[in-house]
Amino acid sequence: MSRRTGQLHLNAFLKPPGEYLAAWRHPDTEAGAGVDIREVLSFARTAERAAFDAVFLADLVGVPFASEDVLSRVSVVNDSFEPTTLLAALAAGTSRIGLIATASTSYNEPYHVARTFASLDHISGGRAGWNVVTSLNDAEAQNFGLAAHLDHATRYDRAEEFHDVVTGLWDSFEDDAFRHDQSSGVYFDPAKLHALNHEGRHLKVAGPLNIARPPQGHPVVVQAGASEAGKNLASRVADVIFSGIRDLGRAQEFYAEIKERAAAHGRDPDHLKVLPALSVVTAPTESEARDKLARLTELLPPQVALADLSYWLGGFDLSASPLDGPLPELPVSNQSHTAQQQIYEDARRDNLTIRDLVRRVANDDRTITGTPQQIADHIEEWFHGRAADGFNVIFPYLPGTLDDFAELVIPELRRRGLFRTHYTGRTLRDHLGLPRPSRRS
Repeated sequence: MSRRTGQLHLNAFLKPPGEYLAAWRHPDTEAGAGVDIREVLSFARTAERAAFDAVFLADLVGVPFASEDVLSRVSVVNDSFEPTTLLAALAAGTSRIGLIATASTSYNEPYHVARTFASLDHISGGRAGWNVVTSLNDAEAQNFGLAAHLDHATRYDRAEEFHDVVTGLWDSFEDDAFRHDQSSGVYFDPAKLHALNHEGRHLKVAGPLNIARPPQGHPVVVQAGASEAGKNLASRVADVIFSGIRDLGRAQEFYAEIKERAAAHGRDPDHLKVLPALSVVTAPTESEARDKLARLTELLPPQVALADLSYWLGGFDLSASPLDGPLPELPVSNQSHTAQQQIYEDARRDNLTIRDLVRRVANDDRTITGTPQQIADHIEEWFHGRAADGFNVIFPYLPGTLDDFAELVIPELRRRGLFRTHYTGRTLRDHLGLPRPSRRS
């Protein structure tokens, strides 16, 4: 394994009370943590003490379609804070850790998103990041006057234009435009104000944005698409790309491809950080770690597990299909093409039944269960094997798996020289080793 110089990046994916669908039932969680600011702030502070680059808050703008019986048994989609509001509170309660939240390009207007994340960047002293998504499902669409989700190509075409409008709005003022000269009465230099006057296929926005240029120039842009359109968007505009690839070989191929695409856009490939998802359950011994996971997975009702598989297949009802039979051919989803394709590929490659798939999806085969040394071995193999620049670390239940990672895995990574012992910069761009972008002329 050829070794790399530098250190890896770690993002803490916070989904209180945990990513696992039955996390709220775990005896060591606070069941209502999703709307308990004291709990969420304590998670962010734990991640900050461990010197994570950032915390990340995902989001949906609608409750996915499912039976009331299923929905009544899960917490996250029913009971969680709006993420940008939450980030403002976390900014006041932390001092160094980056703060990333999701905002949809399908069900927002770019002026709102530009103003919100510019404000968060100022409030936090340059720690904000925007996760660009096109949204997932019809339930979201129906909250915004549409009968169904926009088709995949339209969503990504709008997202490309939406990003360009947002970054253009962030550049409305030059960095030194605001003089605040009380004696002369000049608040800002009008020669350093630039209206956007954008007219495109999907959007018409005059500008300018009514706030000074963000401390980072542009808040960090994150993207997670793995479709062809998603990779095109990420390689052109993203500073960080999250991925859900589980296989080392495929992750290495994706890593090489996304870096090559970034270079083709005239970018420095090192300025696009690839962070695959990594869910971790750890303990001092392997048997203890496996016992922790087993106690957690026992809490998931079977109807919720089956509904979760159906969701990632595009919302198609599998209740009429035999559990011990193969996955039937289903039409291509208008939701997440990549997730559906990966499940199909796994089912065909491993000859899985629907029951097998339910167990695999519900128990999340991104989860690595083992000792801190085993977790660090996995991380080191992917990092030095050029499959990742770091990881988007997922916590099955909170605070337990976050505390374990911070107390057991982080010291092992530091012992190996793979992760920082303390922050050396103030902004999220500093943590990620990214330059501050100059203003577009």
